[in-house]
Amino acid sequence: MFFRQLFDPETSTYTYLMADETSKTAVLVDSVLEQVDRDRKLIAELGLTLAYCLETHLHADHITGAGKLRELTGCQNIVPFGANAACAERKIQDGEVLQIGSVAIAAIATLGHTDSHMAYLVNNIHLLTGDSLLIRGCGRTDFQGGDAGALYDCITQNLFTLPDSTLVYPGHDYRGQMVSTIGEEKKFNPRFAGRDRSEFIELMGNLNLPNPKKIMEAVPANQRCGQAA
Repeated sequence: MFFRQLFDPETSTYTYLMADETSKTAVLVDSVLEQVDRDRKLIAELGLTLAYCLETHLHADHITGAGKLRELTGCQNIVPFGANAACAERKIQDGEVLQIGSVAIAAIATLGHTDSHMAYLVNNIHLLTGDSLLIRGCGRTDFQGGDAGALYDCITQNLFTLPDSTLVYPGHDYRGQMVSTIGEEKKFNPRFAGRDRSEFIELMGNLNLPNPKKIMEAVPANQRCGQAA
């Protein structure tokens, strides 16, 4: 399996490119509109064919490049089940597996940051957590149908039950960290370690964070797969 982590410095967003090395069929997870040219160039250089643009959720901090990439490559756009994005060809459900040759991408419901969010376990090794579980943190829960209790339940029951060696690749990092493990996050993540559900809900309710700079344009644009109205 080919696996590559890519970074957008403006929004601190990680995009993930995966491909089956035999068929050269690729999947791009959480693309960024401003990085479409970068991603297309890399895909072409590697001799890959982009089959799918896959989202962990409808983002509030950046506009997806999925719609533009669909125009340019003919790939399909996939969003989590329940996401308000009629533009997508497909909505993936909890437990569903997207199979690309030797690459198995299993969807795991991680509601709470938004009301339609998936993590993706790739070949039982790489866990793409989107904005649910971050390295030593987690996604906020105060807009887009967020629910702190649901996030706690999904992280502790759906992700922390995976093997400790599972590699955690988040949707963002603001401190230059690229990868962690489930074992590390269970032990050292200050949002979860030593906190019960009620303590987590209280913590998340008192973060008082400013809204993402692009929220007013990003959310409606992402409901259209990043394309203009």
